[in-house]
Amino acid sequence: MKWHFVSARGFARHVEEWTRLHGEGPASPLLAADFVLPLLEHFASGGELLAICRQDGQTLAMAVLAPGGRARWQTFQPAQAPVGIWLQRPGLDSAALSAALVRALPGFALVLGLTQCDPELYPRPPDAGCVQTLDYILTARISIRGDFAQYWEGRGKNLRSNLKKQRARLEREGIVPRLEVLRASEAVAAAVADYGNMESTGWKAGGGTAVHADNDQGRFYRDMLQAFCLRGAGCIYRYWFGERLVASDLCIEGPDCIVVLKTAYDESVDKALSPTLLMREEETRHLFELGRVKHIEFYGKVMEWHLRWTDEVRTLYHLNTYRWPALRSWHRRLQARAAGTQSSEQQCI
Repeated sequence: MKWHFVSARGFARHVEEWTRLHGEGPASPLLAADFVLPLLEHFASGGELLAICRQDGQTLAMAVLAPGGRARWQTFQPAQAPVGIWLQRPGLDSAALSAALVRALPGFALVLGLTQCDPELYPRPPDAGCVQTLDYILTARISIRGDFAQYWEGRGKNLRSNLKKQRARLEREGIVPRLEVLRASEAVAAAVADYGNMESTGWKAGGGTAVHADNDQGRFYRDMLQAFCLRGAGCIYRYWFGERLVASDLCIEGPDCIVVLKTAYDESVDKALSPTLLMREEETRHLFELGRVKHIEFYGKVMEWHLRWTDEVRTLYHLNTYRWPALRSWHRRLQARAAGTQSSEQQCI
């Protein structure tokens, strides 16, 4: 196998090859060209590389890589990407691919980090030789099996009771809740702007992390969701109390899953009501009835509310590949010394 490198600015010229390789594997929507292109457009610094591994005319793997300092590289990982931008053919060994890649990278690379890897996309290799893995976060998903009534009966009594009481209160107060499902590309810009207005008036606004129609985040979600909706794979859920928008989910779909990328809600709503959870109940019912996907993926760090909706949890991981085994051993000793002050997220690379 041989790795080749071009500037990631030229990613668009390799979309056909990327899409062909993407279609051979689990085909996560998070690694579709429609996701990667706007990610690069709005968040790349200009120093990223597109790495392509070929053998006997076949494309084995592709990745977008970013420099991480002297002699270090890692998969392109802006905050808007739940997983590192790495593709490989099914059945191949990611450790062997990354070992060949670290030796081929320009500038005599010493370590390569594949960040935020999902074991559903490629299995976690054992720690051995030049390879070391680190836990990243626990993440949750809901499998769509049977009908919604069976699924809902399996949820905790408190969750079901609380949402039933909230719906009863809305009825007493004459408030009619409704779920709106947007899939048309021409509706995306206004829906993302509405989403941004909710987030920009909430707690995220203070930290500067809120989506807004006029910032890079807002432009990324607009462009990306428009591309997905044009081919019937994008979806925006919106939840209303009468004529008042109170919650929204931005989602994309793959062949067998839907990924909830972002959730916002109106924080001025009475704290005794949970518009996000009310939306989630109707949204989940809708997906069970629709039957077009097998899983609802959240990809964020598991929170207490996730565990009220599912018991399916798995560990995302980082994969570090060193140029020599001795370098891995040395880095492990440093990590052991720093274990009391550093999280596994910080320890990658």
